[in-house]
Formats: sequence, structure tokens, C-alpha cells
Amino acid sequence: MDLDVFVTAHRAEWDRLEQLLGRGRRLTGAEADELVALYQRTATHLSLIQSTTPDPMLTGRLTQLVARARATVTGARRSSWRDAARFLTSGFPAAVYRSRRWWIPTAVLSVAVGVLIGWWIAAHPEVQASIAAPEDLRAMTRPGGEYETYYSSHPAASFAAQVWTNNAQAAAMCLVLGAFLGLPVLWILFLNMANLGVGFGLMASAGRLDVFLGLVLPHGLLELTAVFVAAGTGLRLGWTVIDPGPRTRRAALAEQGRAALGMAIGLALVLFVSGLIEGFVTPSGLPTWARITIGVAAEAAFLLYVYVLGGRAARAGETGDVEASDRSAQLPTAA
Repeated sequence: MDLDVFVTAHRAEWDRLEQLLGRGRRLTGAEADELVALYQRTATHLSLIQSTTPDPMLTGRLTQLVARARATVTGARRSSWRDAARFLTSGFPAAVYRSRRWWIPTAVLSVAVGVLIGWWIAAHPEVQASIAAPEDLRAMTRPGGEYETYYSSHPAASFAAQVWTNNAQAAAMCLVLGAFLGLPVLWILFLNMANLGVGFGLMASAGRLDVFLGLVLPHGLLELTAVFVAAGTGLRLGWTVIDPGPRTRRAALAEQGRAALGMAIGLALVLFVSGLIEGFVTPSGLPTWARITIGVAAEAAFLLYVYVLGGRAARAGETGDVEASDRSAQLPTAA
């Protein structure tokens, strides 16, 4: 394509679009229709130039024109409580539901790794000796030891806030680092499961596995589920880099990235509930069965939320992405 000829043929249209944009809202009906038509044609021109003879200055001007025109055509929209309600009742649960084929296998394999590590430590005294000195192990696992006092070592409110912050950071890292082919996500998962497996193995070797499970299960069911959902979403994002499907890699990553961002907000709320349970229920004087029942109820409520509301929304076409009007315009691709 001869760029000079192309610019000469279409410069008048671009100048006219810029003139209409400069008038703001003071447009007649015919002028508004003209602006829409010029916006569509300029977007096509930009696509052609980018794919054939990209010129930095011309591309910059047309990109700015297209962005301004799109903002004028679609209009600005403020977020409202309706958006928040839509996100909580359909967007977030649908995104979790649609990614279930990633986070459920992630959960099963991760728990298996944690149990295997715990069994290995419990069955091999030499491994326990490599973790800490015998007197230190007794200090951790004895009645009233470090494993039991950990959950009541700080005021409940500050402890819950600290736990929520740490877990939200771990979930966010899984979501963000998933774009690096998912490899950092696997490492974060392994560290979490290794930490859980060490406690499992040491308390089992001391004959106090029931106490350990009574302390971990109330908050751990919901907490680990949130981490597994984040990890599964991160792995899905990493796979999108490898196999974007029928879309362009850029478009696929943009869609999955927006869904992951929404997932991070939703999981922060889930982990907030888990943090409250860990801060107020786990160290409480409630019987073990009552504390575990609360944890199971919270986990069941989350799964019902995902499979009932999320499943219904996903079947209705909800993807967890932002609304179409809030997405970046997809320029047509030149043949």
C-alpha cells in the first residue's frame, strides 16, 4: 500500500472527525451519525496501516482519534451499586464456576502432595530431626505448645486482619504470576502444601493429629479453596499464553486478565470471611466439633454459591469479564 496516496485519500475524513470531536456534545442528529460513520472508517484505516505500513506518527494520531471517538460514541459510565450487585451475584461466581476444571484438579493434587509430605515426615524420625532439635519439636507439638497457641497469640481482630492480608497477597500472586506460564503458581502451591504437610506430620508423630485438624479445618477449608481457585485461575491464564485458541493471543490474555482481576476482588472477600473464622472461631473456647461445623458450613455455602448462582449465570452466558461497553474496542483485522 502506498502510504502517501492513502493519507491523501483519507486525510479529509480524519480532519472532519477531529472537527466533530472538538464540538463535544453540540452536534445535530446528522452530525452524530456522521461521527459514528467516521469513527468506524478511521478504526478500519488504523487497522490497515498497522498491518501493512506502520508509521509511528500517523498511527499515534489515528489511535488518539479512535480512542476519543469511541469515548464520545459510547459515553462515560459511572460504576454503581448495580454493578457491584451484578459482580457478586453473577460475574464472580460464574468466573469461579467456569474455571472449575482448573481449580478442582489443582485442589486434589495439592492436598495429595500435602498429605504425602505429612506422611513422609510422620513416618521418618530422621526427617523430623532435620527440621528441628527434639526439644524444639516437643515445644511445638506438646499440649499448649506453639501449634496451639499460634492462633491465640495476638488479639483476634488484628490476627484476623494479618491473616487476611497474607492470604490475599498469596492469592493475588497466584493470579498475577500465572501469566509467566504458570510456573510461579506451582511453586507458591508447593510452599503452602509443604508448610501444611510439616504441621500435619509433626503433630501426627506426636499423636496429636486430631488437635491439629481441629485447629486447621475451621478456617482452612475455605481458605485453601480460595487459594486453589486463585492458583487454578493463574494456571489457566498461563495456558492462555501457550494456547490462546481461535482468538489472538492479545485478545485472549486481555479477556482472561480482566476475569482474573475480578476474581482477585471476589477472593479477597472470601478470604476476609476465612480470616474472621481464623481470628475469632479457631482460637475460641467452642468444642472442636462446633468449630469444624462452622468451617464446613462456610465451605458448603461458598460451593453452593459457586455451583448454584455461578452455574446459572455461566449457562446464561456470563463469563466474569466486564460488560462489552467497558471493553477496549477490537479493531477489524485486515485480510
